[in-house]
Amino acid sequence: MNIGWYDIIGSVGVAIIILTYVLLQIERLRSDELAYSLLNAVGAALVLISLLYSFNFPSFVVEFFWLVISLFGIGKYFL
Repeated sequence: MNIGWYDIIGSVGVAIIILTYVLLQIERLRSDELAYSLLNAVGAALVLISLLYSFNFPSFVVEFFWLVISLFGIGKYFL
């Protein structure tokens, strides 16, 4: 099995999303903090990049909306 750079990028993105969720659950991060939305946006963007090379439609839809909602949270933070 060959692991491409895009697999590594996608795995880092998944790790960021999971870490963000763990930090939320253990109350080290709050959902109204900028870091929460930024980490989710970065994680989703990295997964989307990996999906450009190994496409999976359901995963693309989930990550696309994860990114859009995270960007909304970032915008909400600044407004």
